[in-house]
Amino acid sequence: MRHQGWSISAIARCMGRDRKTVRAYLNGERTIGVRAETRDEFLQFVPYCQQRLDDDPHLQARMLHSEIVELGYNRAYSTFTRALRRHLMWPRRGPRHRRRASPGRGPLEDVQFDWVQLPAPPVEWDYGQEMYLLMGSLTRSGHWRAALAGTSDLPHCVEALDQVLRRLGGTGERWLFDRTAPVCSTAGKVTAVFHEIAIHYGASIAIRPRTGAPNPVVRARRSVVLHWWDTAAGEPDVQAAQDSLDRLTERSGSRNRQSGCHTRALLPLPSKPFPARICVQRRVDPRGLVPFEGNFYLLPAGLVGNEVRIRRRLDEPHLSITTTRGAVIACFRRAPRGAGRTVSEHNGPIALERPGRTSGAGARARRTPCPSTLHPRTAP
Repeated sequence: MRHQGWSISAIARCMGRDRKTVRAYLNGERTIGVRAETRDEFLQFVPYCQQRLDDDPHLQARMLHSEIVELGYNRAYSTFTRALRRHLMWPRRGPRHRRRASPGRGPLEDVQFDWVQLPAPPVEWDYGQEMYLLMGSLTRSGHWRAALAGTSDLPHCVEALDQVLRRLGGTGERWLFDRTAPVCSTAGKVTAVFHEIAIHYGASIAIRPRTGAPNPVVRARRSVVLHWWDTAAGEPDVQAAQDSLDRLTERSGSRNRQSGCHTRALLPLPSKPFPARICVQRRVDPRGLVPFEGNFYLLPAGLVGNEVRIRRRLDEPHLSITTTRGAVIACFRRAPRGAGRTVSEHNGPIALERPGRTSGAGARARRTPCPSTLHPRTAP
């Protein structure tokens, strides 16, 4: 066709091929019947990626992709992840990596979590109109533990999850959740933040389908918890109710051991919880005390009756009390949960709300100190 005077575009239209392909065959760059070889641009970056993953097994693929793009890699992120899995068997983190580091542990457990909404707590607890409970059950041995939470937001969910895992003595290889917030969206997609939480504990997340039949064991434990709540609501505070719940779950665990259920291997937990930030609002009582986690924190008498906010990060040993606008009042060393202590020593000066900004001569007059304050009059 070329010898007959056809152009490359005409040949491409007639054969239904791309013009670059036709030009490559006509110029002898390709041979009929031989598949063209594609160059893998990732091969030259394999040593760098291997070293980065060895140094930091929890490194995100998107961050690694941005690093090698700066080094000259010109392929898309999806192409990069395929090459990373093909050449380096990525991901090399989470429970698989930790299980290779400690062989001979046997099969690992999965943990199934169930979020239960309880009736309103007693008014004396000062927890508002909501109360939640997070149950964590080992899918093979049947052991389970539970933790109370004031709300169902992400920080309180992380705190309850950490307490459940530490009561179980470790974490499973996989976490099983229903389609509930804040774990995933209504479409069943796990949120990015909860992926980071699972990576922190060395686990993966699986969402149970809505069409799946409800687990009869979990349903029975939910009924047991609701019956327990009818009597636990008479406890003096939340910590006493949590202690009662711990005794209930321990009795259930001892029955499982007597029936011959053997505990499977669990992965070790990190030394500190995931650094989520908890913020709750409390009112200062007439004695200047603010209740939090079964303890009391003493504030100046001028704040009696005011609303304050208590902020703390789960991995830090202290907490801060601020005004409703965010001004820090004082920082305290956090007392152990449920210790019943009254903490009065705080770090740093007390900063109250700033007065409204004014202008003019009146403001200059207020900023000018009294002469007697600067130079006190001495006795004659």
